[in-house]
Amino acid sequence: MEDLLLTQIKNYPKADLHVHLDGSIRLATLIEFAKLRKIHLPSYSEDGLRDLVFKDSYKDLPDYLQGFQYTCAVMQDLEVLERCAYEFAWDCFHDGVIYVEPRYSPDLLKGPNLKAHEVIIAIDKGLKRAQKEINLLINQKNQSLVEKFGSSVPHHPEFVYAHIICCMRMWDPRDSVETVNSALLTKEKHGIPIMGIDLAGPEDGFPAVDHQEAFLRAHQNFLYKTVHAGEAYGPASIFQALTYLHADRIGHGFHLFSKHLLYTKDPSSAELYIKNLVQYIAERRITLEVCLTSNLQTMPNLYNDPSRHTLPLMLEHGLSTAICTDNTLVSNTTVSKELALAVKTFKLSNKQLKKLIMYGIKRGFFPGSYLEKKQYIDICSKYYDFLVQHLSPQA
Repeated sequence: MEDLLLTQIKNYPKADLHVHLDGSIRLATLIEFAKLRKIHLPSYSEDGLRDLVFKDSYKDLPDYLQGFQYTCAVMQDLEVLERCAYEFAWDCFHDGVIYVEPRYSPDLLKGPNLKAHEVIIAIDKGLKRAQKEINLLINQKNQSLVEKFGSSVPHHPEFVYAHIICCMRMWDPRDSVETVNSALLTKEKHGIPIMGIDLAGPEDGFPAVDHQEAFLRAHQNFLYKTVHAGEAYGPASIFQALTYLHADRIGHGFHLFSKHLLYTKDPSSAELYIKNLVQYIAERRITLEVCLTSNLQTMPNLYNDPSRHTLPLMLEHGLSTAICTDNTLVSNTTVSKELALAVKTFKLSNKQLKKLIMYGIKRGFFPGSYLEKKQYIDICSKYYDFLVQHLSPQA
């Protein structure tokens, strides 16, 4: 049975700002289409794949990434892409996530037969179909709330999604430019809510600055930017993401305070560098997309206990932090599980919990006007307060 805290958190309206679609599909769907398309898997049972591939703990980052070869192989098909996106949206909603930004690389999912824009269109079809169904259900729930509590009751917020398109650090930078151009064209031609660009992949040996041209192109065309940084490399990686790639958010940011990863022998110089970097992030409300379980799994030799995460330091310095999943399948987690882990590990107050949740909603790359986003945030906040005040954790 779920514990009381987890049940309570599942009821709250939440966001997931950092979640890879190809790391967050259903195991049953992976197995079904692998059999149908004759794609090799180490096992064709859910228990077998949990034992061999999608585990609770991993040796290192390469071990963690092993599962993507299977999910990406199966997803190189329009039917599967639409189905996975559709199921993903419903899985999010069942966890209480009402705003989500699935990220993915169309070039990793297109295979030999598809084009990048076809991948995006298929994924959007699945997300849009799920959104329509979910919001019909939400509308029914709102009617029930009015009948029970009166017309002044806050509404359950609608389900909203936006796409984030990934470039990869290990690519030729010209490929990243092409990815951004393709995303912009697909957004304009098909009206798909492609709101942001991400840079993913290994940090060490593949500096963010190499992809400066692609992110400048995105910046000049008013796309939001998020960059994986400070996950497996030091503060300098975060600095590059901010200064060269115009990052609005930072994926992970675990090593923001890691002085030992700076190339200087002067401790005072390292302290000043980090102090200035933290101040820059804090003042500009650049949100850190924190993935507790994923970091535990990819850095077991460094970070083998959730209490050793740098989240408390982030909160102590007043940084905008959003709790995210990274990969719901690969990390076997949900936003509610991640928030419950944060609350239990760091003894967070109810006020701190709401702040973490609302940062996720406030710092989303919302596919609407500024005033529409403000209204959406207000609805989410009021509904959250209503749940806290009126409904039991089981409601």
